[in-house]
Amino acid sequence: MKKEVEIRIEQAENAYQRWSKIALEERIEYLKKVKEKLLLNKERYGAVITQDMFKPLSQAIAEVEKSATLIDYYIEEGKEILQGRHIQTKWSETYIVHDPMGVILGVMPWNYPFWQVFRFAIPTLLAGNTVLLKHASNVPFSAKALESCFAVEGFEQVYFNLTLPGKEVEEVIAHPAVKGVSLTGSEPAGSAVAQKAGSLIKPVLLELGGSNAFIVTADVDLDEIIPLAVNARFQNTGQSCIAAKRFLVHESLREEFTTRLAKEAKKLKQGDVMNLSTGIGLMAREDLAIELETILNESVRLGAHVVCGGKRDKNWFEPTVLTDVTDQMPAFTQETFGPLAVVVGFDTIEEAIALSNDSRFGLGVSIFGKDIEELKKWVHLFDDGAVFINEMVISDPRVPFGGNKFSGIGREMSVEGLLAFVNKKTIVIK
Repeated sequence: MKKEVEIRIEQAENAYQRWSKIALEERIEYLKKVKEKLLLNKERYGAVITQDMFKPLSQAIAEVEKSATLIDYYIEEGKEILQGRHIQTKWSETYIVHDPMGVILGVMPWNYPFWQVFRFAIPTLLAGNTVLLKHASNVPFSAKALESCFAVEGFEQVYFNLTLPGKEVEEVIAHPAVKGVSLTGSEPAGSAVAQKAGSLIKPVLLELGGSNAFIVTADVDLDEIIPLAVNARFQNTGQSCIAAKRFLVHESLREEFTTRLAKEAKKLKQGDVMNLSTGIGLMAREDLAIELETILNESVRLGAHVVCGGKRDKNWFEPTVLTDVTDQMPAFTQETFGPLAVVVGFDTIEEAIALSNDSRFGLGVSIFGKDIEELKKWVHLFDDGAVFINEMVISDPRVPFGGNKFSGIGREMSVEGLLAFVNKKTIVIK
């Protein structure tokens, strides 16, 4: 392990010894200062995000603003969540307290370089832990900006960046001072981190991939659904784990839905990502665009039909709609991390549920229809961490976020996110 990495870990451990002992109210004041700094610099931070991974500037600024809403949630609810609770037992007093654990390592991805760091770091710090952050190598300016944002005058440093190759993360996990790890990223990275943490009996939280279904039943109003479908698939240039990747549409609407989705996809404004009117950007890296192109081409070879798009130039990928897709094609079976929408027809709700569940992922699903009471009857049959009725899947600080199967382990945000890295200690007094 490099000397500078060892120094950072030691700094984080020393900071924990002090930070964990200060009053919760003081930690909340720290969060307020971070929020002020975040919003004061939102345009600058948004530009940094755009510079790093080509997210359209308007969406990058919105990401920074959303990060502030997460801080608001924990400022308002954190004290009540962390205060613990009393339990009625045979003893005179029994209660649970929530103690911090120590230094927590976060391994974060590039697609939402601020939001995904904040949803890990804010509850972790509020609980009394300190944070080590290994950010994605292709967002270096975001990583520096984040460390600056968390460096608040009047408070000691409790958030530390690590600059190291991904292959060295396991050495950091093995360090005695590191008490847990949270990773948002790919399946291979998640598997490697889980194996290492598990071998050392350290808690791990994994937020991995998704291949969310967007189910359109026969009685929907397409005038309402199409704009939502476009946003659900193409926001952030389609580079989102919770994006709608498989559109499952009742056969009576499939042809019209496909035509209208393609029409709207063609209208998405591409161009200068620093222009606030640009609606879709470049993909973050050329290798990712090549990977998506390979999935597209193989699916076409197997019989899929390109309705619109399909062209690539370096890391520019045209918004694409693909139909005549079967569950044997890579566009259906693999996570399509980019602006590629897949449309598949179904005849019955049972068939739609089976198609939705026919995935190694289980992050989220959206289902649309007028008979809400009928739709609610099917919720328990989906193998996902979230089911949204008449709404696209989104992340919100107030509700737990996470998935099933290969989509991960554990939950971020809400109560679960704040208690992910605490020692739930039982106190019994006779």
